[in-house]
Amino acid sequence: MFTPVVPLGGLAGWTLLNRMIDRQTALFNTSPALQRDTDHFRGAIAGVGSAAELVADRRLLRVALGAFGLQDDIDSRAFIREVIAQGTTSRDALANRMADDRYRAFAGAFGFLAAGAPGPAPPGFADRIIEQFRRREFETAVGTQDGALRLALNADRELAALATQDGTDNALWFRILGTPPLRQTFEVALGLPRAFAQLDLDRQLEELRSVAARRLDITSPRDLADDGLREGLIRQFLLRDQVAALSASSAQSIALSLLRSAPRLF
Repeated sequence: MFTPVVPLGGLAGWTLLNRMIDRQTALFNTSPALQRDTDHFRGAIAGVGSAAELVADRRLLRVALGAFGLQDDIDSRAFIREVIAQGTTSRDALANRMADDRYRAFAGAFGFLAAGAPGPAPPGFADRIIEQFRRREFETAVGTQDGALRLALNADRELAALATQDGTDNALWFRILGTPPLRQTFEVALGLPRAFAQLDLDRQLEELRSVAARRLDITSPRDLADDGLREGLIRQFLLRDQVAALSASSAQSIALSLLRSAPRLF
């Protein structure tokens, strides 16, 4: 498996990664293990007629979940089967009751396998899922070296797509709040305190909109279709994350120095 080259973190690492990303992703996509998984998905998904059949094939399920950042659920087959089978049309469907909006997106994409759905997979479905899977796998590989850069790559991709989706501005803000990686990126970039998560959801929406407009000139999630505004958010996230990491490192160094000097002090 090709390992992405990430020699630096923070803003410098982000700049360097973006300069090399086309070449690196091309090499990453030729990895034999990745090709085996995606080739299997492309060949087998057309013959899948139910949620039970999908979860019974681990390689298929790996690609399906990985395309939505849900790969950690690969061993929760009964749960995933219900998420797919119940679909998204009912307000009481399992995916619609989950706090994490990625389940709704996953269930919506695989809606042709929901109970009573007509099927089969729509045209171009396999290629779309494979493309999502490849990008997320690359981000995961970057994340093994630098978690902040993984979140930055995720935000750049996800927010560009979200800005073009249907729905009111409030609905899009709620999708950001309901998607853990995006929520974390915004919370760090905007310097929101830990107490923010304790507010009721409507108050969180109000605060998020207000602070995003004031600090980053983002008045609507649709503004993030603009590459400059999206880049500004990401750079602010990386800068604040880097400062926090340096502060934590300094605090640990001071504590270690005090511990080492303790025998002399007492």
